[in-house]
Amino acid sequence: MPFTPYHFGPSGFVGLIFRKWIDLPVFVLANVVVDLEVLTIGALGGDWPYHRYLHTLLLGALTGIGWGLVAYRLRGIFKKLMRLFRLDYKTTLSKMIISGILGIWLHVLIDAVFHWDVNIFWPNKAKPLYKLLSQRQVETVCIWFWVGAIVLYGIFLIRQTMRKGAQRQ
Repeated sequence: MPFTPYHFGPSGFVGLIFRKWIDLPVFVLANVVVDLEVLTIGALGGDWPYHRYLHTLLLGALTGIGWGLVAYRLRGIFKKLMRLFRLDYKTTLSKMIISGILGIWLHVLIDAVFHWDVNIFWPNKAKPLYKLLSQRQVETVCIWFWVGAIVLYGIFLIRQTMRKGAQRQ
């Protein structure tokens, strides 16, 4: 699913649930970072497979570390973004690195279910998740996670508004 919004449902839901331990914007945007591989191969006119090395647990982890380090330099932007979404934002370098790794791994696991060219255990060619679900089923699950993420976000906003109202009294 290159550059589709499907990945943002599961990552948004998981990121909101575990916001205390996961840097939400780093975790969610890791889904775009890992698909830069697909975009690059496609733009350069490369042949299949599009999902090569970054769509593995090993090199995906290294990419996640790199993304976490880059994101750390951008943390001021993320703080403003989270303020725009009215969500509290406290982060650390280690939280950002872990979020980068886990965000890419979530993306890779989702793609491994229906992209034949994802070898999550590279250099081993085992594909234990391939065809576990159909593409339609994966898309449906991702859409439900989108709904869940929206509901969670709404709950966070309501709780935050109620907390601020209680503080004013």
